[in-house]
Amino acid sequence: MEQGFDEDHYHSVHLYEENKSFTIREKLAIEYAECFALDHKAINNEFFIRLKEHFTEEEILELTVTIGFCVGMGRALTVLDVAQDFDINWSREPKKQT
Repeated sequence: MEQGFDEDHYHSVHLYEENKSFTIREKLAIEYAECFALDHKAINNEFFIRLKEHFTEEEILELTVTIGFCVGMGRALTVLDVAQDFDINWSREPKKQT
């Protein structure tokens, strides 16, 4: 948000592929985070080649560590049943069975 994301832009992250307001770097970072969280085995050499076209090795490392931390914290908070302050309506993760 400090770098110019307004509320509408922030809430349209799930539409990153078709949203022309996201830069190619933002789209790649979002795609990386989504794959990392939902299907990490799908991240292959071809994807890293695309990342390296727009990010330095240091930036890729920083993205990876940040994404890993966020995914890990999200899962830890879920395991600990820590309440969320907001609903995520766009998640592709399977719905909980009750």
